[in-house]
Amino acid sequence: MKRLIYLDNAATTKTAPEVVEAMLPYFTERFGNPSSVYSFAAGNKEVVSEQRDAIAEVLGAKSNEIYFTAGGSESDNWALKAAAEAYGEKGNHIITTKIEHHAILHTAEYLEKRGFEVTYLEVDEDGKVKPEDVKRAIRPTTILISVMFANNEIGTIQPIREIGEIAHEHGILFHTDAVQAFGQVPIHVEEYHIDMLSASGHKLNGPKGIGFLYIRKGVKIRSFVHGGAQERKRRAGTENVPGIVGLGTAVKRAAATMKERAQKEISLRDELIERVLEEIPYCRLNGHRTDRLPNNANFSFRFVEGESLLIMLDGKGICGSSGSACTSGSLDPSHVLLAIGLPHEIAHGSLRLTLSEETTKEDIDYVVEALKEIIGKLRAMSPLYEDFVKKG
Repeated sequence: MKRLIYLDNAATTKTAPEVVEAMLPYFTERFGNPSSVYSFAAGNKEVVSEQRDAIAEVLGAKSNEIYFTAGGSESDNWALKAAAEAYGEKGNHIITTKIEHHAILHTAEYLEKRGFEVTYLEVDEDGKVKPEDVKRAIRPTTILISVMFANNEIGTIQPIREIGEIAHEHGILFHTDAVQAFGQVPIHVEEYHIDMLSASGHKLNGPKGIGFLYIRKGVKIRSFVHGGAQERKRRAGTENVPGIVGLGTAVKRAAATMKERAQKEISLRDELIERVLEEIPYCRLNGHRTDRLPNNANFSFRFVEGESLLIMLDGKGICGSSGSACTSGSLDPSHVLLAIGLPHEIAHGSLRLTLSEETTKEDIDYVVEALKEIIGKLRAMSPLYEDFVKKG
């Protein structure tokens, strides 16, 4: 098997061995339905509660404020749609940003078709939202502000504390999509005045198909999935006990290793960024240089097409991305890169590399050398680059 260097951890992560080990008994031995009354199943109800406790502790939340879902997209949909329904009599205005994940943007578009008004805030060249722009966008009819904690493509971390304070001062619900940030950076919902928060297990070495929505006590949003009385009557469906156990185990693992892991990833990330910017001409870093996720590096290379770059990297055993995994089949340039002001032709030549705790210095060296070779070959075939060189 050829060498594999996996640098697409923003798309999904490898499920940690201890997470898989914790989950296995709940498929074949302890498979009872937590809603059943007999003792064989009652133990699983306790296990679900234990995982809820563990997640709440990491967030500085209460256990009864954690609701398990099928993942980040469901949590985002629930937060926006249910808030719109519950607070629609108070107003019909929602504030979000132009660089949100499509789980937010497409939900916002859905709500616009149903009479809600949505303000999509601009961001600066680093992908940051200005808190003063949030404040200016507020209307008497504003019922919800939704700003992602950190961007999934360029890694920029938003001024969530300041935005939360603004929402709190105006009595407006504040939701953050923390799918990329949870488990990567410390988050405390009370300190940040967060009313709702979305997270997903497979972004932090947990299993796919499981996530949660934090809903602050007192926030009056209704059920999103109707049926049984699970999740305190707010999210019907038999609990995914193996997934919940895996999520809880992954969260505890991420919290315990966060500081050391972040230091390592930042060191390697910065080396990758510095070498690429120094050794490959006509490229730029996308996103804020320091206020970014520890493992995220996003570049744009002039005179290079992103899809060709990915295919050639794959030939060398390197897994990367040209943007969000959810839009990897699209031929359109990233909406995030367009929002930070890149022209189409440069946005098309983007590459996202996201590290993990297993990434090594040798991996970084190999990737940089591969990039230099591949970009040289692609530019040699580019008539645009040829014209550029001729013009000096």
